[in-house]
Amino acid sequence: MSTPDVPYELWSPEVTANPFPLYARMRRETPVARSRHPSMEGPIWVVCRYQAAVDFLKDPRFAKSKQKLPKESQRRYFRVSSLKHLDQHMLSADPPMHTRLRSLVAQAFTLRRVEALRPRITAIASQLLDQLQPQQQVDLLDAFAFPLPITVIAELLGVPVEDQDRFREWTTTFLTPPKDGDLAPLRRMAQEFQTYLQDFLARRRADPQDDLASAMIAAEEQGDRLTPEELMSMVFLLLVAGHETTVNLIGNGVWALLQHPGQLERLRAEPALLDSAVEEMLRYCGPVRHSTSRFTTEDTEFHGQHIPAGEMLVAGLLSANRDGDVFPEPERFDIGRQPNRHIAFGSGIHFCLGAPLALLEAQVSFRLLLERLPRLRFAVDPATLRWRDSLLIHGLERLPVTF
Repeated sequence: MSTPDVPYELWSPEVTANPFPLYARMRRETPVARSRHPSMEGPIWVVCRYQAAVDFLKDPRFAKSKQKLPKESQRRYFRVSSLKHLDQHMLSADPPMHTRLRSLVAQAFTLRRVEALRPRITAIASQLLDQLQPQQQVDLLDAFAFPLPITVIAELLGVPVEDQDRFREWTTTFLTPPKDGDLAPLRRMAQEFQTYLQDFLARRRADPQDDLASAMIAAEEQGDRLTPEELMSMVFLLLVAGHETTVNLIGNGVWALLQHPGQLERLRAEPALLDSAVEEMLRYCGPVRHSTSRFTTEDTEFHGQHIPAGEMLVAGLLSANRDGDVFPEPERFDIGRQPNRHIAFGSGIHFCLGAPLALLEAQVSFRLLLERLPRLRFAVDPATLRWRDSLLIHGLERLPVTF
């Protein structure tokens, strides 16, 4: 299979606003499409068909650890060296390191432990709705979709919830690589976040609490503790991933329901469809555009494409979840869709550890939104809404609603 002479332009403003037509063309033309991002000097290969994406996410030939790359490849893809201090976590590791790191936090995200959080999640969501209901119009992201999951993950980790605005600013900078070549904001974010976490963890070492950060400090796995950089990186990962996915799952899900009023009324009439509806939101307009990156450590043949050593690949999750070979009428939003084998949370050993928590937060959120805001609707023309310009995240910048 030949590589297109011109890479697919996945990060233009037009495609950011609506990537699905280009994804459909990519799926027709190739299972593995070559693209470029303005912030990187090397190509990015996007695995855009469902089966190819599943195969890719489970294929041990593709490395997560950047240390396996030649120095030239590291330079082309990672231009902010200060980020390395926040990058010693399980999403940047291969077995056996990945296995070790993941096992140290996995117990915090078992179904039983997550379910025990339901009363607290419900209380937080109810309080947020109490605060916004007297208003005529709000940005639902600011008023509800962001503060709910950031409060939950901050309380779980033991990080001060009152610092949530700083977390949001840092996370937005981290997930939006600059297109103009100015890396100063990214370097500043990395330094500020690193200093913040070092201070926080120093306080936890001196005064342990009943929270996940203290548990990770104390944890031992076969006599092995997390190094200071690993610990800081894991808290960074859990704090960022622990809220960012759910913010956009809630925001995108509300957007999809309001865009499809027939499905919204169906959900109001059949609340038993709530779990299925959340799964369809994940498939139809999931919160993650592409998987985190993997790399070839040698020249590799994959689904008919020759990929040189030292190049980056990602799974196109939004694209794979609209593959008509797997999902009948993939462009149709159907809250009762069964089966629904989406890969919004990934696949293989890096399947999202926090998926049970994100699902619970979304289920609680939509149940209460439907109950408390029966007249929920867009406060602006939905065609004017802007989508975030991000390598990874698929989410709205704002979601003004009235009720």
